[in-house]
Amino acid sequence: MRLTAAVRQQLLDQNEGFERRTSFEGKNFTEYRTYRITGGQLHYRSSGKTSGADSRFDNTYVATDEETHRFLYKYKAELNTHGL
Repeated sequence: MRLTAAVRQQLLDQNEGFERRTSFEGKNFTEYRTYRITGGQLHYRSSGKTSGADSRFDNTYVATDEETHRFLYKYKAELNTHGL
């Protein structure tokens, strides 16, 4: 299945509420991400810490088209793809 813009939007629409958590740990850096499909868009929350003083972060974003494409491609086996 090709993830054209129309197919991506259909996947987002029919997978409302899908959520996935990821984490990354590196030298002096830890990040946790929570992805959620809401309102036909992919939203994610990024939180974690770095090595500096007052280095905690917690941000919420709407994913770009490119980020959405990569997410849907990576998790397409877990998504509802009925009718595509």
